[in-house]
Amino acid sequence: MKKIILDENIPIRFRTQLAEFDVVTVQYQGWCGILNGDLLKLIDGEFDILITGDKNLRYQQNNADRRVAIIEVPSTRPRVLLLVRDELVLAIRSISAGGYVKISLP
Repeated sequence: MKKIILDENIPIRFRTQLAEFDVVTVQYQGWCGILNGDLLKLIDGEFDILITGDKNLRYQQNNADRRVAIIEVPSTRPRVLLLVRDELVLAIRSISAGGYVKISLP
């Protein structure tokens, strides 16, 4: 089973919408406030997927040599996250190590 971590910009409650997966949050890990590059170093090899609402992450960080895959959601608002939940689940199931998927609004 893929291990997933939600970035601190994703509401903690959204974790319950992904109950079929092994999901923790950056807050739960005690990693709030850690810069993206350092956060990716911490989670690489520890987690399989980072779910984030950070639209600049793919431009700021080179993910080519990392094992952690990144899924970017279109918004961190709970209502929007619920709208894209099914697409997010498909991305979780299909993304490979080091991959990057940007989910768009329907």
